[in-house]
Amino acid sequence: QVQLVESGGGLVQAGGSLRLSCAASGRTSNIAAAGWFRQGLGKERDFVAAITWGGGAIYHGDSAKGRFTISRDNARNTVYLQMNSLKPEDTAVYYCAVSRAFSGTYYYMPGLYDDWGQGTQVTVSS
Repeated sequence: QVQLVESGGGLVQAGGSLRLSCAASGRTSNIAAAGWFRQGLGKERDFVAAITWGGGAIYHGDSAKGRFTISRDNARNTVYLQMNSLKPEDTAVYYCAVSRAFSGTYYYMPGLYDDWGQGTQVTVSS
């Protein structure tokens, strides 16, 4: 099992930026990929972005394209989500997750991910 701790959330004005971090510990050698999801109040959990641990292949959800960038630091076992040009509709709890058997086809499905963090709140004011 992998333990994940997210940080970096907060309150920001529309147009601003935030960088989320997700630190992994435990059986990190089993990680095949890491992803970010978000869940707004009363909404389903949506895919934001994912990155493979070895080759660094990147996948973006529609909400992230052109504004959010996912990256990883394997030495630190940390995944980042740089979010720019934030909008009020980006307000959500953001979750980090890791997958031990990643699929380049089903990367957007929460069920593909094995371990999840507790989430960090991002609030964008208008």
